[in-house]
Amino acid sequence: MTDATQPLIHLDHVTKVFLTDEVETHALEGIDLSIQNGEYIAISGPSGCGKSTLLSILGLLDSPSEGEYQLNGQPVANLKMSERARTRNREIGFIFQSFNLIGDLTVYENVELPLTYRGMRPAERKERVNDALEKVEMAHRAKHLPSQLSGGQQQRVAVARAVGGQPSILLADEPTGNLDSKNGGAVMELLAGLHAEGSTICMVTHDPRYAEHAEREIHLFDGRVVVDGQQGDTEH
Repeated sequence: MTDATQPLIHLDHVTKVFLTDEVETHALEGIDLSIQNGEYIAISGPSGCGKSTLLSILGLLDSPSEGEYQLNGQPVANLKMSERARTRNREIGFIFQSFNLIGDLTVYENVELPLTYRGMRPAERKERVNDALEKVEMAHRAKHLPSQLSGGQQQRVAVARAVGGQPSILLADEPTGNLDSKNGGAVMELLAGLHAEGSTICMVTHDPRYAEHAEREIHLFDGRVVVDGQQGDTEH
């Protein structure tokens, strides 16, 4: 059981260095960050500032070069590959800019797939999938293929897939990046609704309008945190 007083996520002096052709690129430099259960955080900043690298580390898709990452009070550095995959599947819900739906699976099957990897009983899978599709108002499209949906609808299905596993945290990487402003606004409303129901959300965005939807904004510049504050602390 999670200790309610400890942060869900804690980064201590996390640094990420990429080596290419003997050139060192410091993508992240000494990041200290705590995220509490139920928070809605926007990670913002210009292109190339380290936003997606930070999200990849939070999502266990990458590892820091230095520093420590704790998820639910547990250090993740020593997890075996199989344990990392299991933790990703159970604890983290991903929402990508490009939706990442599987083209030859139906909407229902796309949302169900991560749950099958858990060995979940069919009856529970069905309940989880139906609940998730109802939440994003896509239950009526359960038998459609992604190619039969608009971009906004595909992103709704991607959100359903992320929340179906009831993860500890939702990580959204530019979730409105491939959408027009109307559909982008609808996805932001959807995330706000999930947060109101108790979801912890960490969203990467370069768009200040969407960053303002979050309670707290972490602004990166050249791989460092330059602002970390509640949205009411400063004027927009």
